[in-house]
Amino acid sequence: MGYTITEKIMARAAGLPSVKAGDEVLAKPDYVIAYDFPGYTDVYFKSMKEDFGIERVAEPDRFAIFIDHMVPATSPKEEELHIITRTWCAENNVPLFERKGIGHQVAAEVGYAVPGAFVVHFDGHISQLGTFGTLAMGIRRNILEAFVRERISIRVPHTVRVDLEGELQPGVMARDVFHHLVRVLGPSSCRFQVLELGGPGLSQLSTEGLQTVTGLAMFTGAITAIVNPDETRLAYALPRARKALDPVWSDPDADYAARHTIDLSAIEPVIVIPPTPANTRDLKDYLGLEVQVGYLGSCASGRLEDLRVAAKILAGRQVAPGFQLNVIPTSQEIMAAAANEGLIGTLVAAGAFVSSPSCDYCFGRIATMTQKQRAVSTGTLNVRGRMGSTDSEIYLCSAASVAAAAIEGAIADPRKYW
Repeated sequence: MGYTITEKIMARAAGLPSVKAGDEVLAKPDYVIAYDFPGYTDVYFKSMKEDFGIERVAEPDRFAIFIDHMVPATSPKEEELHIITRTWCAENNVPLFERKGIGHQVAAEVGYAVPGAFVVHFDGHISQLGTFGTLAMGIRRNILEAFVRERISIRVPHTVRVDLEGELQPGVMARDVFHHLVRVLGPSSCRFQVLELGGPGLSQLSTEGLQTVTGLAMFTGAITAIVNPDETRLAYALPRARKALDPVWSDPDADYAARHTIDLSAIEPVIVIPPTPANTRDLKDYLGLEVQVGYLGSCASGRLEDLRVAAKILAGRQVAPGFQLNVIPTSQEIMAAAANEGLIGTLVAAGAFVSSPSCDYCFGRIATMTQKQRAVSTGTLNVRGRMGSTDSEIYLCSAASVAAAAIEGAIADPRKYW
């Protein structure tokens, strides 16, 4: 019996010739990544020194910290947190990335999406590095172990394989694909397992689209998602990679906990209704529902592909009176590329408010809603209070659907503007 890509990466990280799902191993992460956030990194830094006596990390290049929340700071307390982070990184000679955009995306841009690497973070959305054949896990409860020890104790996870087949219909995006997957498989279908994506239909998704799908993997219960990298993904990742590793791929006879097939041609635009990301519905059943706010951004969306689609739909049109459309590119690199293509100008001319990359719109720090308001969003969550009042509502959908809703001031089918 062969091995999955996950088993191969875990074996190398554990320094073993081979491992199988279920094995308990001591694995050395190639990279330990985090963003500064109160109650997390500030606590880690303090605990390292006071509880473990660690004044300096032994291998600073194995660590990376991002400042992508509370940017810019709106209070002295927020800036104090950033100062703590800057000081720790400077003292430890650890790479710090500030105001470059949302860290999960920037991590790929600056070379941490190394094919074949094992990466840990306390935030599960780091799973989007799996697009490039990187095993990137959110291990919130025991991430401190990765800060204070070279190796972490971990059980090799089982893998659920999902094969995509067929062709996408016009107007259907990666967000629709992911939320359809949750609807078909269920929100606990991959619980504590790795979601591995494959099949001939994989070619229907761009690299950015795959980052969307892999980045949202936690909503299937998965601890991460991964793709066996093809030439396109390797062409992006290898020139940026911070270390040289041999990419690996699952064996044809690898053992999976479960296998599923998704027919892409059967997918139509979907919408996820509040209050949980498991409530996938057909968008056509909610056409005409009035909405007041639109958010296009987050680590799951807001990439160049999303901005291009939104600009295509909004070109020559106007955002509905009273509708607030907030467009937040995922990174500075993406924002610059969008500006060079003229996408920013098109969006602004249509009435969108375009702001610099940060996580703040997604986790509810700014652009909040009051009671009885509704939003269409490409954010990661639609739980009550995520964008303001607990009496407001968030409907998750694709960038195309957000743009269509912005024109009509109500949930609309993007295919009429495609």
